[in-house]
Amino acid sequence: MKTTVQTVCSALAVVALAATMVAVTFVSPNTASAGSDVSAKIEKIYTEEYQEKAQSTIDAKKARGGWTVDNMLVEENPYGTNTTSLYVYFTTDDVTQVSYTVSTPDTDYPDFSATPSGGDDYSTEHEFQVIGLIPGKDNDVTITLTSQDGGTVTRTIHKKAAATIGDEEVQLNRSVTQTGSKTEYAGTMGNGLYAVLGNDSNEQDLIYLYDDYGVLRGEIPILYYRAQRLVFKDGLMYFSASTHDIVAMNGLGRIEKFYDLGSQYILHHDYVFDNSGNLLVLATDMTSNTVQDRIVRVNLATGKTTLLIDMGDLLGDYKSTTKHDSNSKATSTDSGSDSWDWIHLNTIQYVSDDDSIIVSSRETSSIIKIDNVSGTPTLKYIIGEKTFWDDTAYANYNLTKIGDLPSSGGQHTVTYVKDDSLPDGQYYIYMFNNNGGVSATSDYDWSQIPGIVTKLNSTATDVHSYFQKYLVDENAGTYTLVSRFEVPFSGYISSAEEYEDGTVITESGIKGTWGVYTADGTLLRDYTMKINVAFIYRVFKYDFKGFWFA
Repeated sequence: MKTTVQTVCSALAVVALAATMVAVTFVSPNTASAGSDVSAKIEKIYTEEYQEKAQSTIDAKKARGGWTVDNMLVEENPYGTNTTSLYVYFTTDDVTQVSYTVSTPDTDYPDFSATPSGGDDYSTEHEFQVIGLIPGKDNDVTITLTSQDGGTVTRTIHKKAAATIGDEEVQLNRSVTQTGSKTEYAGTMGNGLYAVLGNDSNEQDLIYLYDDYGVLRGEIPILYYRAQRLVFKDGLMYFSASTHDIVAMNGLGRIEKFYDLGSQYILHHDYVFDNSGNLLVLATDMTSNTVQDRIVRVNLATGKTTLLIDMGDLLGDYKSTTKHDSNSKATSTDSGSDSWDWIHLNTIQYVSDDDSIIVSSRETSSIIKIDNVSGTPTLKYIIGEKTFWDDTAYANYNLTKIGDLPSSGGQHTVTYVKDDSLPDGQYYIYMFNNNGGVSATSDYDWSQIPGIVTKLNSTATDVHSYFQKYLVDENAGTYTLVSRFEVPFSGYISSAEEYEDGTVITESGIKGTWGVYTADGTLLRDYTMKINVAFIYRVFKYDFKGFWFA
């Protein structure tokens, strides 16, 4: 595609949902869409050879010199990692700041403005990735240079952006419910981007990036399965590209680091950095007949994966009471048909103050804290329905709930929040409370819990999931409800996030919708995405500061 420069001066699986269980098959590159040209190309992208060759090509072009504001080096998605992105490089005689605006004059899509990472510094060398082009449309990317005396000069890159790899909507169905102007939520980068992490299907897997207008501003292809979360360290963005692969990408789009969990483990659901900068990953041991009950450590310096915790060692007495037969499988994975999903971990959080982790167990509808994870891990406490644990060996570990607060059911994306205003031993935990009570490997009767839903595919209008937040007091051994409000019901998966601007974002995966709420639960706006098969996995909003944006 031809790129021209004009001078202008101015001042995100195959899924089947049943009433009481979800069956998930981890699609490998040898099945589903793997035979397509697109899939084969993406497999090449996720290799060191491809990334090194792309970097060598960029370096060779940069070395030719002569890349000025009137002759910018512009490359379309050179690393293959963001479909509609542009790589831009040029130098200026004087130090300037740089920003850009993407517009599509022949459409109704809103403009998209950003200051790239480092663009707020005064420099004579400018290298960045432009995010936000509208796929398949003629885009004008206006680069603004601001000198120290406040003067500005602009240059405009005309570019017809590539079509998307997937068939996702370019603009989502979006509603704004708060009073006031809709332009309060412009698609500028001060407000971040929503990362849709998994629209599960047999097609090519992708990460989708949408702005506040619900307009697609990026599309990151991955190998298969889904990215579980984006985590950032030292200017790199880490994410899972398959059940075996974790990669680290820089802000220009190059994949700099590759980590393979090896043949013994596959990852699922979540990962987090520890104090040493290694990744702690929820995993399944492929040599075991149990699934989703291991935590492994990926050493980022050596690339080695080692077992950190087997939940069966900590909760062996409970595990021995659970059912293990073809009628009790909550999840089937490529470890085989004989899968024993007795605990089903779906979230991990690291607490740096005491080298502990907090995990969420969907199968027991419990939140579990484990101490001394770098030494000899020990069970610290459980937050869960009291009657579930009363007749087990772990009843004394269950924290006491203060007040008549509802228990969570099958909760997801449990998040630890440290608050320096609280005394030592106190902190907050919030979650997406699915409010779904199902334990496929246990005989526990969830219908005895008032308000909980036991038909996880329910479409009844009077059932809800919840954003739910606790104050935990480890010293007193208690937890108290701080906040709770209704959100659209989703029996499985889903996410919740307290964003930096004070809003709360929850995603109801089975409905393919996410909403932005005030802290007290007033809906400000919501978005609905077309579901490929059964659900949207998670949606988190990221500001991408220090990565793509200043």
